Amino acid sequence: MANAFLSDLLATISERGRTLLRRKPSHDGEDAAGLIELCEALLSGRGEASGTAMAREVLDRYHDLDAAGRLAFFQALVRDFGPDREKLAKAIQTWQAQPGDGNGTLLHFASEPRRQELIRRLNRAPRGTSELVAMRADLLTLMDGRQDLAALDRDVVHLLGSWFNRGFLVLRRIDWSTPANILEQIIRYEAVHEISDWDDLRRRIDPVDRRCYAFFHPALADEPLIFVEVALTETIPGAIAPLLAVDRQPVPAERARTAVFYSISNTQRGLGGISFGSFLIKQVVEELRRELPKLDTFVTLSPVPNFTQWLKQAEDVPVTEEDRALLKHLDEPNWFENEETEAGLRALLEPLAAHYFLKARNPKGRLHDSVARFHLGNGARLERINWLGDLSPKGLRESAGIMVNYLYRLDDIEKNHEAYANEGEVVASSAVKKLLRGEGRRLLDMRLS
Repeated sequence: MANAFLSDLLATISERGRTLLRRKPSHDGEDAAGLIELCEALLSGRGEASGTAMAREVLDRYHDLDAAGRLAFFQALVRDFGPDREKLAKAIQTWQAQPGDGNGTLLHFASEPRRQELIRRLNRAPRGTSELVAMRADLLTLMDGRQDLAALDRDVVHLLGSWFNRGFLVLRRIDWSTPANILEQIIRYEAVHEISDWDDLRRRIDPVDRRCYAFFHPALADEPLIFVEVALTETIPGAIAPLLAVDRQPVPAERARTAVFYSISNTQRGLGGISFGSFLIKQVVEELRRELPKLDTFVTLSPVPNFTQWLKQAEDVPVTEEDRALLKHLDEPNWFENEETEAGLRALLEPLAAHYFLKARNPKGRLHDSVARFHLGNGARLERINWLGDLSPKGLRESAGIMVNYLYRLDDIEKNHEAYANEGEVVASSAVKKLLRGEGRRLLDMRLS
């Protein structure tokens, strides 16, 4: 109710401001130069009503620009809306002449790009926050490796990171009573294991052994920012199919000992790089422990989305020509149904998967896998590599069917996080370490013999 009242009030102020401005409505084909002039006017104005109306008009006219116009607009923001150089030079001289907190503060504000204040004023428009998030998504699309837009992106991320910090986020459970418009977004944005229809969604959120939670922001009240799907099980699972099976039998809540985070999906591309996924997992763990005190194990069942790409393209894959010939079987349909092929690939790929997580690094010295970076950075332990954990077309294509479990042991989270953040160390179970090339093959040969 409060949010609706404030939104209506803001819209009223904006409309009255439009009347005061008496500006012509925007037209299709409005070019970036005209939009930049309006942005200058917005920065120079002081009136609240006229400023709110002008911010709304900037956003409306932005929508009229095509891709080339938006690129020109973003380039102008980088070129023409940096710090006021004259003011900055004067602040530097003042600081050099008399260093101190007061002059340091003046220098700080003088060094701020004007586009940051412009973005703040755009945020005051009705629906301004959601439209700035959408604008950031456009910026990411147009960047595509363009370094000339990096400064603008840093400024946008800086502001969005403040507006979407953990203090503003609200955790809500998603269940079958959740409004349909929100449930539709859960279906649309599920990025790990596709939700086929409404019945499939209900199987994931309605049974007694299923949970779904999402973070919301007051400015986007009906749009989940990120959500996690949870399965309550008796033991740690190694495959996704049994968790999603149509005919599976729900686990009674009193028998559940393990909470499995099997899908985490972001819904707002414009918030990429603004991390609140770790807060989501930690708060969901707290919620589950309050509701089900007998839960003692918190793990993921995670995909390995970059594994086969690494196998085929990276220069640091430790394989022989004979191994390369064996890897070609991955391109065959249903290769896992051939017992000899499956055994040979398992002997090769399990140790390679361990190497991929424990040894392999990209040119920047980071782990290749974004999912691994996320969970290890949040303090999880690489617990288990699961052979043929995902036989879906996507799973076979991206990871040769391999899935992994990351274990969130609450007493070790901080220590694991520090080891990864400061030393780049991947904290892993002894079972994963034993799979490294050589010993992994030897152990598998012993099992097959």
